[in-house]
Order: sequence, then structure tokens, then C-alpha cells
Amino acid sequence: MAMRLRYLVAPFPGVLLPGVVVGIVVWTLQGGASRQYSVGQALRGWGLPALTKEPKPDTGSPAKPNSEVKANKLAEAYGTLPLSFEANRGQADRNVKFLCRGHGGTWFLTPTEAVLSLSDAVAEHGARNREQDPAVHAGRSAGRQAATVVRMRLMGANPAPEVSGVDRLPGDANYLIGSDPEQWHTRVPTFAKVQYKNVYPGINLVYYGNQQQLEYDFVVAPGADPKAIRLAIETGNSELENRNSKLGAGQSEIQNRKSKIRVDASGDLVLQAGRREIRFRKPRIHQEAGGEKQDVSGGYVLQGPRQVGFEVGSYDASRPLTIDPVLSYSTYLGGLHFDQANGIAVDALGNAYVAGFTSSANFPTTAGAFDTTYGTGFDAFVTKFSLTGSLVYSTYLGGTSTDQALAVAVDTLGDAYVTGQTFSSNFPTTAGAFKTTYGGRGDAFVSRLNASGSSLVYSSYLGGSGLDEARGIAVDLASNAYVTGKTFSTNFPISGALQASNKGNEDAFVTQLNASGSLVFSTYLGGSGFDRANGIAVDLLGNVHVTGYTNSSDFPVSSAFQGACRSCPKFNDAFVAEIGPHGSAFVYSTYLGEYRGRPPGQYLCDGILVLDRLPYDLRRLPAVLARWEQRLRDQDKS
Repeated sequence: MAMRLRYLVAPFPGVLLPGVVVGIVVWTLQGGASRQYSVGQALRGWGLPALTKEPKPDTGSPAKPNSEVKANKLAEAYGTLPLSFEANRGQADRNVKFLCRGHGGTWFLTPTEAVLSLSDAVAEHGARNREQDPAVHAGRSAGRQAATVVRMRLMGANPAPEVSGVDRLPGDANYLIGSDPEQWHTRVPTFAKVQYKNVYPGINLVYYGNQQQLEYDFVVAPGADPKAIRLAIETGNSELENRNSKLGAGQSEIQNRKSKIRVDASGDLVLQAGRREIRFRKPRIHQEAGGEKQDVSGGYVLQGPRQVGFEVGSYDASRPLTIDPVLSYSTYLGGLHFDQANGIAVDALGNAYVAGFTSSANFPTTAGAFDTTYGTGFDAFVTKFSLTGSLVYSTYLGGTSTDQALAVAVDTLGDAYVTGQTFSSNFPTTAGAFKTTYGGRGDAFVSRLNASGSSLVYSSYLGGSGLDEARGIAVDLASNAYVTGKTFSTNFPISGALQASNKGNEDAFVTQLNASGSLVFSTYLGGSGFDRANGIAVDLLGNVHVTGYTNSSDFPVSSAFQGACRSCPKFNDAFVAEIGPHGSAFVYSTYLGEYRGRPPGQYLCDGILVLDRLPYDLRRLPAVLARWEQRLRDQDKS
């Protein structure tokens, strides 16, 4: 079962402060009503990578998926999230009316064309300059990056159609780039659709879609001629600045590769863009009658080496006609059986690292990877994609029993740090690792994979004699790994602990390993009930931020925003804790109350931990969010 993957990388990374914990879901006031906007929109607005992942299964016992049907439904629901079209308020070239960030690329919509930019930064910059460029090791890429560009131009069309956003989305985008507020762009409205009126006489054009693919409809009014529609489709390359980039509409910026387009046997329009194949799926042409869609025969017709129109069979010219192509350039990962991605990380060059587990013997692996042979049951996997979606490496990771990767992080050298849970007594460990023997009931594991994916820098079990599971991992600039999760063990390895014993049946834990995999500190974190940590981050000062949930009324709190549990013991409160460098002391630890849903997720970027799925109004979060909100309000007034 193949998984459909999506990740977003904000093109303008912002300057971030260490030690700031930001709680989301964020609510804003629009027209007097509170409206929620998504984590992805918030992160894009702040210039942060939006790292997305599916909910993970509860693995209190040897984990097996409930059913492939359930996983299919999750993937289907995720893949059908609507695209978000941002109105251009100065964040792009002035010729651009709307822009849309989707899987692996960005669409720029001008009055007469749609331009898709697919970055080639990894291929052209990363392979040659990783060792020489100190900016890469500092966690950022320098200079300019090349981009593959696909242009779809309306030939002979109205040069100034009326262009408007349709179906306003509840979220705004915000670009807070640099230290000069005058250069910020705030309250940028987003829409589910963009409509062009009268691009040809009696013909409107509507862009929309989901997170995997863009769709566009030509809506032909009664009596209008669909043969008027002519598209010029070209590929080329350009250069985009890493920060504050603006895609110009001028043809001088594009070096046209003059790639030919073709219509294949299935009726798809196909062209090559760099190393990516772009497909305009065979259009569905239809009319509505009695509330039902009636298909009309037809498809693409080539009108030149790079020009295309539509041929339409007989239809009722007294009723509207819709021509509905779909553009697809999705990436799939998986084999014939069950495959699940649980964690994703993105490095400074835009490479994506995906970790999860699979029961597919034909899961895609690459030559020279650490382990290309499937074991039994479920194996963990680690896969690296370039920014353009190409496979860089892919490897199994596991023994002869159930192994699952639940989280992944990446350091400035490109090494991947993977953690999760194993029930294998022969899980791969390395000589000199912290723990090389299996505890017997299910252990957490921590593995560091080198940048090429060919070998383990270190790999270790982590746990005691009970059931242990790691659910979050972070890495700092010195390649220290920070791991968190849950443990039922009373003999979980501890060192320099803030809490030396398991106070209940299930406690959270926080562990730091140095660059070679040796223990720096390790502590329990919990009360007399059930406590579980799901996310972890480390800031630039070495402070460790942990999030999860608890039903313990005696969970350790310190300098708390909320000092008492509001839902315990029947339900759970979320918690957030900050621990000083090397586990020295709590900076704070607090409940975030009345949590009855799924556990909060976690996103990490340069010392900011963003909590997802917490049911809070902005006014109930720490004052840092209120100050941020007030600054936006001040911007609106100025």
C-alpha cells in the first residue's frame, strides 16, 4: 500500500528566538467572530517549515495496525485537504495575483498564466558544496537556488480578466521576515479557489485543488466556443533568492528548454520538467442535468510542439460545459503491503527525511543503503527525498520482530536521528553503544544514520525491563540527541535525573545522548497516574522543551502557567515543560488544561516548539502569543 507524502518548506525562513514556546491552535478575530487557522497556515505565515505527520497508533503492546482500511482512510482524508491560495500583498512579484504552496512546489497565478516553481536546490547546491560551504554546517543554505519552472500560458486570451479569490478560508498568512516591520506582510487572506472571469468570451477559469494536486476548470457558458481555449506549456529554469524571493513574470528570467509535450495512450498530457514528470490528467468534460454530471467525450489536442487545446464531442450548447483537467506530480512511497510514515524532518537544503514502518518486502530501498533486505513482521524504514521529490536513499532498520520508527530529526551534517520502539532482540546496535541488549518487553531505540544512509554512526536500545516507547526526538548543533516518550519500566536508565523513579504505572521520560550515543542525562517525568510525552525540541541555549499529556494530579510543576490539573484523574491535561541544559533543573513545567482529544503534536524549528491540537483560545495562552497578536493588530492600524 503506497503512502502519499506531502511536506512544505517555507521559502523565507525567519529569525527565531531560543526558548520560545508557542501554542497552536491559534484563534484570530475576523469580523467579530473567532476563527481557527491551521498549523500549516500559521507556520507558513511565520516563515517556518511546516512539518506534517499522521497520528501515530497507540503501541502499549506489540504494535500492529488496526487495519489497512483505517490507514487508507487517514491518507485519503489528509490528501484531500484543500489548497490555500494567498492573495499577493507584496510577498511576490507585483504581476502575481495569487500564489499557492503545494506538494513540492509553488504556483504563481498572473492574469494570463500559471507558473509552477519546483526547486532544484539540492541537486545543484547540496551535492557539490555540502563539505565546502560553512553556511550549510551552520544550518542554512547560502546564495541563490535554481528552480525548474513550468509555465501554462493562455494564448489569445483576455489580457486583463477579473481575478478574485473565492471561498474565503478562516486562516490568514503572515510574513514576519527580518527585523523591519515595514517589510512584514500580515493578515494576508487565503482562499480555496481563484476565479478568472471571461478569459475567453463566455469562458471562466477556476483554480482549486487539494494538497497533492492542482485542478483548474474552464467553465464554458451556453453559446461560447470551447475551441477558443489554447494553452502554451513550457518548461525552463530561473533563480530564486532564498530569502524574500519574488518570481518575476518577465520572459527574460526564464531560459526556455523547449521541452516537447505529448499525449499518451491514456489521454494524459505529459512533459518533462527537470527530473520530474509533469502530467496534466485527461480532462473530465461534463455538463449538469437534474443535479447529475453527464460526461462528454473529448480530450487534449496538440496544436504545436508546446501548444494544446481541447476537442469536445457533441454536447448541449444551451447548457454550461465544464472542462476539468488535473495536474499531478505527487510522490508515493511504499510497497505492496502496509506502510506507514510517522515522522518527517527537513534539513537546511530542503531534503525531507521520512521515518515509519512497513510490512512490504518490496519497499523501495536504494543501492548502498544500510539495510536493503526486509526482515519479518514490521520493519522500521528511513527514506530521504530531495526537495524535488527524488529518492536520495531509503533503508530498512530492524530485526526479526516488530520495529517501528515513530520520529526522526536531522542535524546540520545531514545525519538522520531515528527513534521509536522495537520488539526485536537482534535490533541493529553498534559497538560501544549505550545499551546493546534487549530489555525483553519492548524497548525504545535511538539510531543515528550517516548522511549517505549507508551506515549507522551509533544505534542503541533505550529502556528497562518493562514496556518502553520513544515518540519524539530532537538534535542540537553539537549533534546531541534528545529523546522523549513513555515507559512502564521501574529500572529505566537514569542519570542526573530530575525525577529518579517511576511514580506511577506509566511515566514520561526525557533522555539526552551525546554525539557518539553515550548517556548525558536521563530522567522520569510524571506523577502517580499515566503520563506520556509525544514531542520534544531543544533551543539554541540547550534548554529542552517537552510536551505530552497526563492524568496525574501530582505531575511535577514549576513556575507554572497552570499549576493544577483540570481534568485529572478521569481525563487528561496536556503539559509543557522546559528543562535546563543537561537536565540541570526545570525552567518551568505547567499543565495546559481540559484536554480530552488526541495528544498534542509537535513541530520544531530553531528552538521554537509549536504545539498542535490544543483546544485553547489565544487569550488563554502565555503572554508571548498575546504580544505577537498585538503587534499584528498594530501593523493593521498603521
